[in-house]
Amino acid sequence: MASNPFRGAYALYLREMLILKRRIVKQIASMSVTPTLYVVAFGYGMGKDVTVEGVGYLAFLIPGLVAMNAMNHAWAIANEINIARFYLKIFEEFQAAPIHNVAYVAGEAMAGVTRALLSASVILVVALLFGVTLHCGPWFWLAVALNGFVFSTLAIAAAMLVRGHSDQNMIASFVITPMAFLSGTVFPLSSMPEWAQGALSLIPLTHAATAIRAAAFGQTPPLGSLAILALLGALFFIVAYKVVDAARN
Repeated sequence: MASNPFRGAYALYLREMLILKRRIVKQIASMSVTPTLYVVAFGYGMGKDVTVEGVGYLAFLIPGLVAMNAMNHAWAIANEINIARFYLKIFEEFQAAPIHNVAYVAGEAMAGVTRALLSASVILVVALLFGVTLHCGPWFWLAVALNGFVFSTLAIAAAMLVRGHSDQNMIASFVITPMAFLSGTVFPLSSMPEWAQGALSLIPLTHAATAIRAAAFGQTPPLGSLAILALLGALFFIVAYKVVDAARN
């Protein structure tokens, strides 16, 4: 009987959760500070009396912050992988252990999704403090989880390719940061020129923000956006598997 390629994934996931547990206070603080600044600066400072797409700007902004924060904290799994590779040399132990590459990617990806879900929960609490209540049904959490899956698998692939933290930070500066501001998270894409809207529709975070915002308003998210996130997550999972396989051989 062929061995289960996912065997060991939970052990990897549990390791990341133990690390998260030890840093939980700092993690929650980091997950809440930036969104709070956005809410104060943009939601109150600039858009308190502004209506966007039929809702108050603050209500429009917070689902976008959920998408942005979930992306950032799912992507942050790359930092844990880099520390394990370059400093603690734990990846060398994974290489020697009877753990399939699929299990390694799955365990790290689940950790990234968990971080994304936790960050979304933190922002919902922040939203309540500012008097904004969102609809948080199954569609909402599915969209957040898919968003986390896309960027955690992308982070795993990137972490295996870089040669140090500086390279990882460069990827974040040129890819993740621009994506955070150009995906309809803080402003409606309808305000952009048509050619720009077409280009921005190719960005995964655009579909995540669209799906999360629709679900947060009690609507059914565009199934096309959810399908794109699922397909991209599967694609990045395969890429991450291939890159990990190359790193271990």
